[in-house]
Amino acid sequence: MTLFLAEGAVILGIDDEKYWPLMPPLPSYGYGREHRGPRYGSLIHGQKLKDVIITGHNGTINGQGQAWWKKFRQKLLNHTRGPLVQIMWSTDILISNITLQDSPFWTLHPYDCKNVTIRNVTILAPIAGAPNTDGIDPDSCEDVLIENCYISVGDDGIAIKSGWDQYGIAYGRPSKNILIRNLVIRSNVSAGVSIGSEMSGGVSNVTVENLFIWNSRRAVRIKTAPGRGGYVRDITYKNLTFENVRVGIVIKTDYNEHADESFDPKAVPLLENISYTTIHGEGVRVPVQIHGSKEIWVRNVTFRDMSVGLTYKKKHIFQCAYVQGRVIGTIFPAPCKNLDLYDEQGHLIRRSDAQNATDIDYDI
Repeated sequence: MTLFLAEGAVILGIDDEKYWPLMPPLPSYGYGREHRGPRYGSLIHGQKLKDVIITGHNGTINGQGQAWWKKFRQKLLNHTRGPLVQIMWSTDILISNITLQDSPFWTLHPYDCKNVTIRNVTILAPIAGAPNTDGIDPDSCEDVLIENCYISVGDDGIAIKSGWDQYGIAYGRPSKNILIRNLVIRSNVSAGVSIGSEMSGGVSNVTVENLFIWNSRRAVRIKTAPGRGGYVRDITYKNLTFENVRVGIVIKTDYNEHADESFDPKAVPLLENISYTTIHGEGVRVPVQIHGSKEIWVRNVTFRDMSVGLTYKKKHIFQCAYVQGRVIGTIFPAPCKNLDLYDEQGHLIRRSDAQNATDIDYDI
């Protein structure tokens, strides 16, 4: 499959949902993401393909999402909205040198795919009033490269997913081996790069590097909850810059949105081996909020080379609860007492005796 968009070319989606086909719900999401039953298809859609190329000279695929967003807010839609571009169960995918604009729902959604490259793509939606217009959502995907993109949308810039609660656990396809680099992202209502909250198949071996995140509610976030199951592990963040961001680094373990009432609250996710290195910023209200819980500890977290300028005057600006990990060298602001302290050479200075201490400020 090859789609080439010449300079100035525009593909427009019809904004009347009656012309859009209905498709079965995604198997890892149960009965539907927004509504039970079928979901609307995508403007650009492919399944069980090999050697997929969507490229051009910066032509545009425009979903004309305004009518969809309005009907969603007014509760006039009977089915889950469809992504702008969705490729499923496919291998060897290249998407490059195009603009994706005003998706009805998630913008670019590779689902259960392998060997995906997304390069030099611009993704745009209004930063407010465009619900769930995530930029790029790799979902149960393996071997993914996302680089040299500009994303400004009404939800997460990137959200790595792998299925929802018991349905994602049963589907059992993790997202793994993902490299995200050299991006500029703005997300006024959500986060620049998220993992989850639908991560029940597991997420591992992810590197996020060389990012500039600006004028955003959050910069990088991991979100999950009891009932998700799965794991988030071996995650590396490095060389990140935040500018005018409300919360810089977030790990949230009470994101309690569920597929249905049949989820197992004892299916708790595993969060471990997460590192943050060379993190800088200005105008950040709360640089760090790691919110583990008695059920979901956050383990083996590492901070090194961090200096973030603040706009927040309250005491707790590096917030932690139920977290185990370490700080190597000197960082700013001063870390929470939950973390061990090491010098630059890796020698232990102080072992924490308060890993389950809580200083989360919910009023942010």
